[in-house]
Amino acid sequence: MKLHELKPAKGATKERQRKGRGVGSGWGKTAGRGSKGQKARSGPGIRPGWEGGQMPLHRRLPKRGFTNIFKKEFAIVNVSDLARFDAGMLVDEAALVRFGLLKGRHDGIKLLGHGDIGVALTVKLNAISRSAKEKIEAAGGSVEVI
Repeated sequence: MKLHELKPAKGATKERQRKGRGVGSGWGKTAGRGSKGQKARSGPGIRPGWEGGQMPLHRRLPKRGFTNIFKKEFAIVNVSDLARFDAGMLVDEAALVRFGLLKGRHDGIKLLGHGDIGVALTVKLNAISRSAKEKIEAAGGSVEVI
């Protein structure tokens, strides 16, 4: 077999429909659009969710709750994540970004107490849980909330 002898399997390809090319094609005259009506006309048609003037589903459903626009989004870091730092290092936002523990935008950083730590670190973050503070201080480190 040579490259110029290759062809698709039988039945794998179909001719495209050439609409509006005469009644003999089967797609002439109205070209599959039916007779009259909004969807038979040229132009943009109807938008998604339009229900012919009936009240759309997204407007029929009740509103629930509210979104607090003043909510603070804290980035979460666990004590187990701090194992990659060397003893005596300062752990702050810049250090966390440098070590790849933080990405994207956030209003603050909170340290949680999941996991264990065996090195003494100086931690300066926006919020620290009680268990995280105890674990860091037990390892010989210090904690400061900024």
